[in-house]
Amino acid sequence: MFSADDHLFMARALQLARHGLFTTTPNPRVGCVIARGGNRVGEGWHERAGAPHAEVNALTVAGAAARGATAYVSLEPCTHHGRTAPCAEALVAAGVARVVAAMQDPNPLVAGKGLARLEEAGVAIECGLLEDEARELNIGFVSRMNRGRPWVRMKLAASLDGKTALNNGKSRWITGAAARRDGHAWRARACAVLTGIGTVKDDDPQLTVREVETTRQPLRVIVDSRLETPVAAKILRGGGVLIAAAVNGGDNFPALKDKGAEMVVLPNAGGKVELGALMRELARRGINEVHVEAGHKLNGSLLGEGLVDELVIYLAPHLIGDAARGMFNLPELEDLSGRRELKIHDLRMIDKDIRVIARIV
Repeated sequence: MFSADDHLFMARALQLARHGLFTTTPNPRVGCVIARGGNRVGEGWHERAGAPHAEVNALTVAGAAARGATAYVSLEPCTHHGRTAPCAEALVAAGVARVVAAMQDPNPLVAGKGLARLEEAGVAIECGLLEDEARELNIGFVSRMNRGRPWVRMKLAASLDGKTALNNGKSRWITGAAARRDGHAWRARACAVLTGIGTVKDDDPQLTVREVETTRQPLRVIVDSRLETPVAAKILRGGGVLIAAAVNGGDNFPALKDKGAEMVVLPNAGGKVELGALMRELARRGINEVHVEAGHKLNGSLLGEGLVDELVIYLAPHLIGDAARGMFNLPELEDLSGRRELKIHDLRMIDKDIRVIARIV
């Protein structure tokens, strides 16, 4: 049975973990609180890959006060040597008496071994406090470890009648400035922003994070089967671009390479990009969360292949009409039993627009 103090300190650990929301890729977001006698004596969070982990930062603040204390960690302490030393060993060396973890680490290199090492050293261990909240914070990391692919979040801006662009491709701006800023926050937390060649040609987007403060930019990924990305496209500025193609070479290949773009060739039987293989490739590169901002064709393909986990839809209070483009290019249904079921995860107003977060059932 967890006490009121246990809940309080773990909630604080999760709050600290959120400080790394935009920066820890490919690592999970982790926070730690060291407490004794009902008081916090140390706290910290993991800031970025290669930097000290949350437990080490918290122990550094706590110093000698960590001996006999309880450590609250939002993720099971690690036991393996990576860029940093194992956190379980640091907790043992500091003399903590008890460790409470929100959840077990899904990484096979850790997965229960951290808690076992602590228990072996005589540290009292408990796991599962605020587990749902901890899992939500690292939903992409959990997806990559358990499923071998990132968590895919698709963002759409549409009119109330579900139209994302005029029939001629124009879409700026359907939603208001506040919704666009909110969309940039979702971009910032993602490891990669994915779009299609149609959006690159129609909108010439940068797909960088500009409306919120961040110290890193996500990888930008273009699904471009025939390598038609214009060399002057804004998305190529500043590097950090991966182009997924179905052809190896072509007229544009040398120029795109000169612009700093990296190409990966993943063809399917139909001469398009094998999207499932692309997601596995992104996972191999340490991508936890993919943020999709694409047109109705690529949206429909991703959804049709079962590669979308979550929709973030901004609905503007106006109507555009039937001739405009919809959200997804999906095959016509002949029976409602074929419809895709969603679970509403969050619903709120963003200034004058409605934001719906829904997950695929």
